[in-house]
Amino acid sequence: MRTRRGAWYSPPDACSGDTATATATATIKRTRGVAGDQAACPRKRQSLSSGGCDSFDALPDDLLICIFSKLGASASSPSDLIRASLTCRRFNSLAFHSLVLSKASSKCLAIGAKNWCDSAHRFLKLCADSGNMEACYILGMIRFYCLLSRGSGASLMAKAAINCHAPALYSLAVIQFNGSGGSKNDKDLRAGVALCARAAFLGHVDALRELGHCLQDGYGVRQNIAEGRRFLVQANARELAAVLSSALPTRSLLPWNHPQHDADAPRAAVAGCSLLSDFGCNVPAPEVHPANRFLSEWFAARSAGGGGSAGDGGLRLCSHAGCGRAETRRHEFRRCSVCGVVNYCSRACQALDWKLRHKSECAPQERWINDGDGDNDGVGAGNDDVMAVS
Repeated sequence: MRTRRGAWYSPPDACSGDTATATATATIKRTRGVAGDQAACPRKRQSLSSGGCDSFDALPDDLLICIFSKLGASASSPSDLIRASLTCRRFNSLAFHSLVLSKASSKCLAIGAKNWCDSAHRFLKLCADSGNMEACYILGMIRFYCLLSRGSGASLMAKAAINCHAPALYSLAVIQFNGSGGSKNDKDLRAGVALCARAAFLGHVDALRELGHCLQDGYGVRQNIAEGRRFLVQANARELAAVLSSALPTRSLLPWNHPQHDADAPRAAVAGCSLLSDFGCNVPAPEVHPANRFLSEWFAARSAGGGGSAGDGGLRLCSHAGCGRAETRRHEFRRCSVCGVVNYCSRACQALDWKLRHKSECAPQERWINDGDGDNDGVGAGNDDVMAVS
C-alpha cells in the first residue's frame, strides 16, 4: 500500500496479518475489560507498571521494616502502627517484625485501661520479647499492680532495670521501700536506696527527689542534710530544664508571679509544676508515664464499678494523682503525719502532692491513729507508717 508521502509498507503475509489482527483484538478486549473492572469496582488498585506488577511488591523488606521502625518510634498512639499494619497482608507481617517492635516508643505502647484485652496483652508481650524495655516496664507494672501477678511483673521490671531503664529502677526502689508483694518485714531500705541512686544517676527526677528526702531524713542511709538538699535542688533544675526544652510556646512557660508571704491567706492549688510554683514559676506539669496513667485508669474504673479504691480488702491508692500505684497489703503506704487522710507510696509522691494540692487541704485531726486494724500506725519517732510533711 502506498502512503500519502509515497512510502510503501512491506508486503503483508498471512502470518503477520493474523498476528496483527489477534493483537488488535486482544488490545480491544483488554481495554474493555479494564473499563469494565473500573466500572464494577472503582476502588480497585490498578497496576502502576507496564509489566502488571504491583509497586509495593517491588519494595524490599528491609526498606519497609525501616519505615515501620521510624513510624513506631515516632507514633503518638498505638493506632498509628495498627492502622498501617491493616493496609495489606504483607504490611501486617512486617509491621510486627521484632526489629519494629523493639523500637516502639512509650506512646506507641500507651494502651488505655478501657481498651485492655487479650490482644493488647499479647501485643505488649510481643514487644517485651522483642527487647523493648518500655514494653517490659509497662507490662511489668500492669502485671504487678493490676493483674496481681507479682513474680512475672517484678521480673519484667528487673529485665528493664538491668538495661538501665530509669523508671523501672525507681519502681523497684518503691517496691523495696514498701515491701510490696510481701509482708512488712520484707522491706529492704538499703536496696531501695541503691536502686534509687542508680535511677537518679540516670537522670530520673522522682528518683532524685526520693534520694534527697532519704538523705535528709536518714531513711535507709546515713543522714546528710546538705547532700539531700543538693539532690532536691538538682531535681527541681532537671524538672525546669525538661519543661523549657519541650515544644511549648515560650510566652506560656514562665509567667512570673510574686509569691505571697501572707500566712493567713489561703494558698490556692496551682495547676502547673508543683515544686517550682513556690518560686513564682507556673510551668506545665511533666507528662504522666503511660504505665502510671494505665494504673490510674484501671483502679478508677474498678472504684466506679463498686470494687473499692483498689479492689477488695480496703487497699488504698497513692494520693498523688500522677502515680496510680495501689497497696498490695493493708496499710502498706504511709500516711500524712498531720491529718492522716492521705497516703503515699514514696516521699517523692508526698512532696509533689503536698506542693500541688495537699498543702491547702491538710488540717490536724485529733484522733486518726487507731482505726480498728490493730496495726501500729501512730505518730512517733521511728514509725515507718507515717510521713512527715515537707
